[in-house]
Amino acid sequence: MDLLNEVLAAHGGLDHWNSFEEASVTIISGGELWGMKGIDADATPRRVTAAIHREWAHIKPYGNPDWGMTFEPERVEIEAVDKTLVAERDQPRAAFAGHALNSPWDPLHRAYFNGYAMWTYLNTPFLMALPGFRTDEIAPWDEHGETWRVLRTTFPRQIESHCPVQDFYFGPDFLLRRHDYQVDISGSFLAAQYVYDVVEANGIRFPTKRRAHPRDPNGRPDRDRTYVWIDLADYRMD
Repeated sequence: MDLLNEVLAAHGGLDHWNSFEEASVTIISGGELWGMKGIDADATPRRVTAAIHREWAHIKPYGNPDWGMTFEPERVEIEAVDKTLVAERDQPRAAFAGHALNSPWDPLHRAYFNGYAMWTYLNTPFLMALPGFRTDEIAPWDEHGETWRVLRTTFPRQIESHCPVQDFYFGPDFLLRRHDYQVDISGSFLAAQYVYDVVEANGIRFPTKRRAHPRDPNGRPDRDRTYVWIDLADYRMD
């Protein structure tokens, strides 16, 4: 069995995953990236729902207790509980042209980033089995006294995410340990995101902590800094 098949089986199995339509989780997040973007992070719990057969995500509350955000690759919108449209942006990735790490974000910039990022995280590793994705096993990586096998994953053009090629590291138990990428919409800064404390929900295994640190081109993380942290609870598959 090749590495991807082992990974999918360890996380709950592809056939079982495909029997659902959505994954959802409650998150609390923070980190230094938000200050760089001029955003006040808070400890408000938010419910995130991601489709698993198409790229779509919803987050509520969003910026206001009565607002929610909906992300699709070609559009983001913020709407009130009564369905009143608060803000919208078509072709949202184009709004990041010329952005660097410290470029400020408006609520729709943040909505787009949060939407594609949480869709990616909730669908990992099963997204690798979607049409158009390509995975290649590259050289293993030694960390924390373990040897981690690595799948370099090329995303299809129609999927919005951090960057077109991302690396996913798996431990001897074939569970995710680390996820490397660069954030192209923000100056292409390099990040190494570690995941911890796996739980099972509806037969699928998910991490309950994510910590994204700066990394250098050789893959070494700076653990003294955390771009983004996310605590995740109450997973559910529907």
